[in-house]
Amino acid sequence: LDFRKKAFRIITEETDAIYLTEEELEKIYELDLSDKKQAHLDKARDLFIIAARTALRFEDLTKLQEHNIYSNEKGFFLRIQTTKTDVNVVVPLKKQVIDIFKKYDGKLPRGMSNQKMNEYIKEVGSRAKLKTIVTKNITKGGLKVEINVEKHKLITTHTARRSAATNLYLAGFPALSIMKITGH
Repeated sequence: LDFRKKAFRIITEETDAIYLTEEELEKIYELDLSDKKQAHLDKARDLFIIAARTALRFEDLTKLQEHNIYSNEKGFFLRIQTTKTDVNVVVPLKKQVIDIFKKYDGKLPRGMSNQKMNEYIKEVGSRAKLKTIVTKNITKGGLKVEINVEKHKLITTHTARRSAATNLYLAGFPALSIMKITGH
């Protein structure tokens, strides 16, 4: 019952998390990672691009299958029941997502943890030269400190989801439709 005490405070911090622009996503997508020694980076990049084009959480991304994609006269779409919110969502797909599915014969690469994906996508971002300096606010020892970091070092799987939502919004997609896709 500590929350009822007058001294109880919830410590929150504004986020200054990044998103990737359409141009930055294109750089990542176009990056040549065909060398077999880079297969892990190639898979991480492909999964990241799908997430950045669908706004899916990592857990939903890993369960995607070919039957989740369908088409009609308006184009290609992804339909999936999300794990966290247990809601069916339908997402219009860009050609990049279809091409990635074709690359893997309708089955996405498996066997990558969220932690490994985060590690690999930072490397992919570095190779794609996403080195814009970003100012990040952190709290160290109770003090707010500003640090400057190259953008690629801040990329995570959640950056893909945030990028999808932000880029849809900037393209004029209705906010309510974006909220339905992301489950907000």
